Amino acid sequence: MNFHLTQSVFSDPGDLDTGDLPRDPGQLARLVRQLILHRSEGWRFDHAIPEERLHEDAEARYVTELLRILRERRDAPLTRPRAPEERFVGTCRDFSLLLCSLLRATGTPARIRGGFATYFVEGFHEDHWVTEYLLRDGSWRLVDAQVLHDSYDLDFDPLDVPRDRFLIAGEAWRACRTGEADVRTFGFSGLPELGGMWFVRARVMQDLAAVNGVEVLPWDGWGSKILDDASLTEDDLALIDTVADARSDDELRHLYQDPRLTVPDEITSYTTYGGERKVTLRRRSAPPV
Repeated sequence: MNFHLTQSVFSDPGDLDTGDLPRDPGQLARLVRQLILHRSEGWRFDHAIPEERLHEDAEARYVTELLRILRERRDAPLTRPRAPEERFVGTCRDFSLLLCSLLRATGTPARIRGGFATYFVEGFHEDHWVTEYLLRDGSWRLVDAQVLHDSYDLDFDPLDVPRDRFLIAGEAWRACRTGEADVRTFGFSGLPELGGMWFVRARVMQDLAAVNGVEVLPWDGWGSKILDDASLTEDDLALIDTVADARSDDELRHLYQDPRLTVPDEITSYTTYGGERKVTLRRRSAPPV
């Protein structure tokens, strides 16, 4: 079986009945758009998001938790239209992970990818997550379910995001290391302290983990505590160079066996509102080598 068709402990939808779900990736992406509100886009729907939802919902690491919250807000099939107050309030990672989960559940190999989008702020590479699914010809296609709404002014189809509009983290790292791109344009546009090579490094590590079936939250970290560029050593740079240069799933699978890159059972969560804390992840099986 294709590894990316197998649910991870994070993407597993539990006892979800998938009988009524569409099988088409585009239809699934539009369905996900109707289930989630990004916590910064209440204004797009003329909806005042309750303060507690802005933080609590996005801490749902697992699709089973996301689905539980959706059921609590409206006990109805996922295919039924939902008012904004009945939706899950999350981040781009949640759109991407739920779509990935539903794609896998309906027979399409998929994974989530961490990187940087150029279509939110002119001249800036905004930290972002999207879904990638496998086509019948063996190639991969990027989908951004979050921006499947008329309020987003885009010059491309979100169901087929161009690779130069979303840079997967490894590509971003290489561009910054070679000087092709200015690292000061990568991160969170509204939070300048969340940017720099250390930040791109963190996203490379998270993207590597996601490709290997460990889809952590965007503010999760493990291994050496590196929260600024001054903390990066030559060994750190060389390690991420190796990851960024990988060209195949086999290489990425092999690299993930390195204990410096593997996500341990206990990680650190760095939230801007809850502070730094240790989190023990649900047990998961190791990916095949």
